[in-house]
Amino acid sequence: MTRTRRSEGGKVGRRPSTTPDEISNIAIALFAERGFDETSVDEIAEAAGIARRTFFRYFPSKNAVPWGDFDNHLADMREQLANLPADIPLAEGLTTALLEFNRFPPDVAPIHRQRMGVILNAPALQAYSMVMYTGWREVVAEYVAARTGGSTTDHFPRTVGWMMLGTALAAYEQWLADESLELTELLRAGSEILANGLAALPRPTDR
Repeated sequence: MTRTRRSEGGKVGRRPSTTPDEISNIAIALFAERGFDETSVDEIAEAAGIARRTFFRYFPSKNAVPWGDFDNHLADMREQLANLPADIPLAEGLTTALLEFNRFPPDVAPIHRQRMGVILNAPALQAYSMVMYTGWREVVAEYVAARTGGSTTDHFPRTVGWMMLGTALAAYEQWLADESLELTELLRAGSEILANGLAALPRPTDR
């Protein structure tokens, strides 16, 4: 649900990391090694080569760190949706945005897997993650409302926002459980279920 960008590893004495994504990537490696609860802000700052006060210029708390520069990523997603052709089918537009938002170079797949493992599985993060999911759902609802002539607070845009979030989270859960799977294909398959509806799917064979 959040992006991982290229960055150097966190080592003491290295060039200070001064972007949210760089600091976040360094922290993810520490979380994977030591555990989220067991890693302190001071340890993250030291690994990133920055002062503790500098850390808090970028993040309000340790809970925000796994999400990196999420606000900018949401802005990118909002812009992409706004620039889609006006006549593109709604489901196709949402699928296009979902795939693009979760696209990343193959070489950062390992740290992105670690990042999503922390976001989805660290108990201390779940309340904070719900806040971040709200921002993501609102971007989806804005697009749906604009296409349907309604409001983001209407039931339909809100429902689609939750459905898109569920599609993304289900894909990530499956991806984390089986490294042989491709995230893009899982997202695409989930989007097809969302677009076609349950009634259009073949019934599984009874056993």
